[in-house]
Amino acid sequence: MKLEVTRVEVWIASLKDTPGSLAAKLDMLSSAGADMDFVFARRSPEKPGTGVAFLSPVKGAKQAAAAKKAGFKKGKRLFTICVTGPNKAGVGAAITDAIAAAELTMQGFSAHVIGRKFVLHIAFETSADASKAARILRKL
Repeated sequence: MKLEVTRVEVWIASLKDTPGSLAAKLDMLSSAGADMDFVFARRSPEKPGTGVAFLSPVKGAKQAAAAKKAGFKKGKRLFTICVTGPNKAGVGAAITDAIAAAELTMQGFSAHVIGRKFVLHIAFETSADASKAARILRKL
C-alpha cells in the first residue's frame, strides 16, 4: 500500500470547559490567516472544568504570534506524524500492527476518512520513535 508519511508540529492549548472556549482560540488563528489541517479538542477528565486542544499547522511569524496569544504552545513532548493513503479495509490494523511489531508506544492516535482517503495522526513519546515509525510506515 502506498502511504504518504510526514512529520508535523502540533501546538497545544488548555481550554476552559465553557461554551465558545475553542471558538475564541480558533478565531484568533483564523484572523491571522491560519488554515488548520488538524484540530482535536477534548475535556480533561483528570482536571474537571478544563480541556485541551491540539492543532497543526501553524505557519509563519504572524500565525505563531496569534497561536501564542490564544494560549497555544509548540508540543515539546509530542512527536507526531501524519499518514495519508487510500482508505481500504484493514489499513488501520496494518499500520498499528507495524508500529507494535517495532515495539513503539503511541502517545495518541486520531484517524479520519475523507472521501476515498484516510488521514491519520500518530503521536509518539520521542522524536526518534516518530522517525522510526515514519520509516516503517513508508515501507508498507
